[in-house]
Amino acid sequence: CNLQPKDAAKMPESAWKLLFYSLSWSYGTYLLFFTDYPFFHDPPSVFYDWKRGMEVPMDIAIAYLLQCSFYGHSIYATAYMDTWRKDSVVMLLHHVVTLTLIASSYAFRAGAGVPGELPGELPGAGGQLGWVSPLLGATKPTLLLCPGRFWFRLYWFPLKVLYATCYSSLQSVPNIPFYFFFNALLLILTLMNIYWFLYIVLFVAKVLMGQMQEVNDVREYDVEDTGKA
Repeated sequence: CNLQPKDAAKMPESAWKLLFYSLSWSYGTYLLFFTDYPFFHDPPSVFYDWKRGMEVPMDIAIAYLLQCSFYGHSIYATAYMDTWRKDSVVMLLHHVVTLTLIASSYAFRAGAGVPGELPGELPGAGGQLGWVSPLLGATKPTLLLCPGRFWFRLYWFPLKVLYATCYSSLQSVPNIPFYFFFNALLLILTLMNIYWFLYIVLFVAKVLMGQMQEVNDVREYDVEDTGKA
């Protein structure tokens, strides 16, 4: 497949993330569209009949377990295993915030954890496809996934998740605990989504202006050095 050594070194990381995001997104799709949960079409329903210590259904608990395990591992992997990139510090912060959000949501039954993370799984898988694509014979798959990343993380996430947690939660449970804590974490994730989307805009701009002839991750330090050379 004619991979350069630096690309071959990144393949295990990207292949693992592609596998996890694909499986996680598929399971999230099952929960949202093939069960009786109305979370996608009626996001405020997450807070209907909410009460302290309420039981978490087994299939939702499995989603919590999968997400917590992945982000717990990702904190270590980003710091000690993965290629260090320009956004690695932000990535570490993202994993810490997400793990805190999901674990706290399960502990306090706040309903803002796993349902809030599911809309981001597909663009996460798409981002890894950019590195796995040489094995698949693709050239610029990331260009096709840019609209999906915007739609999931910058449109659906605020429209469905932030609306439900910031506004609808108070309508259903006026004295819901940890309101500001959970919404602060979700807003931090939103700012990070905007930050990473700017990298995508930069990537598309470089492709359209002919400054990039192959799939390169603009977060990489060596890509910037190659451009200057």
